[in-house]
Amino acid sequence: MDSKSFSNSDSKPIGVVGAGSFGAAVALMLAKKERVIIYARKESTVHEINSSHTLNGKEIPKNISATLEPKELCEACDLLFFMIPSYGFQEVTRSFAPFLFPYHVIIHGTKGLCLNLPAGTDLNTVHRMKRSQIMTMSEVILEETVVVRIGCLAGPNLSKELRQGQPAATVVASKFNEVILEGQRLLRSDKFQVYGNSDIIGVELSGVLKNIIAIAAGALAGLGLGENAKGLLISRGMVEMIHLGNALGGSIKSVIGLAGIGDLVTTCNSVHSRNYTVGYRLAKGETLTEIVNDMEEVAEGINTVQIIKAFLESSELRAPITENLYKVLFEDLPIGDALQFLMKYPFSVDVDFV
Repeated sequence: MDSKSFSNSDSKPIGVVGAGSFGAAVALMLAKKERVIIYARKESTVHEINSSHTLNGKEIPKNISATLEPKELCEACDLLFFMIPSYGFQEVTRSFAPFLFPYHVIIHGTKGLCLNLPAGTDLNTVHRMKRSQIMTMSEVILEETVVVRIGCLAGPNLSKELRQGQPAATVVASKFNEVILEGQRLLRSDKFQVYGNSDIIGVELSGVLKNIIAIAAGALAGLGLGENAKGLLISRGMVEMIHLGNALGGSIKSVIGLAGIGDLVTTCNSVHSRNYTVGYRLAKGETLTEIVNDMEEVAEGINTVQIIKAFLESSELRAPITENLYKVLFEDLPIGDALQFLMKYPFSVDVDFV
């Protein structure tokens, strides 16, 4: 199917699954060109959107409506944007699966991982993990539904700035060119550039792995250690991301692109990043439990650290930033001690991947 026939499907509305901060931002951008239907789990959210054309008290365009029913959304829309946290991604995908057909297209914007573990086990009981037990969100969609044409939205896209109309860019990654072209058509504007990438696994992994480095960057800021230390962390973090990305099936080009280094620089410098905030508050003396219980939305990097640590245990790869951050988050290693370890780690070569 070419781009023209895909985008002219009788002017059907575009579906957005998830009414969180990122879902709302994407819905607002889509509404500039098409009608939008948002799927939300809370009846109060659906009622607010449909009755007063507001979301969380903020006015939204009148061509945005909402539904509580996955079936209604799937019947009304051929293209769905899945904008939900990773911890609920598989469950939500399964709830949509009975109503999805091969003609549907899904573009997701979730920067996280799901697990394919034996029955009776979970992340807290499995300490060694193979790649086959780790799923990106596109792999979850392929596993749980009959949808084939899948895309991923990733890049330096802080929700608050997107809603304010600040200049930004993103990557739509897919193995299918028509998915990339449609994503570009719907999202691109004078203030929002949209690039394409065929390496969907690499783009997904880039968005996941940078969350680990963002937590560490927040910790550096909380300790007041300055810009030189941050430059060291970001550069070494990118090298670590490349090695991990390769081991998990991605390519170097995605990590050094907008979804990798672009997103990494943004989240390592933003107080609006949830992952950065976790690291900052840890450095100020709060416990991980206190921070998690206080946050409205999950910081994906916390689970990612656990998953990658378990993956490292079944491989010969070393990832010192991830390994030490795991000890800080889950083994009560003082952040200052972790930093001292990293400063003394025997890196002998600056760049070893080209």
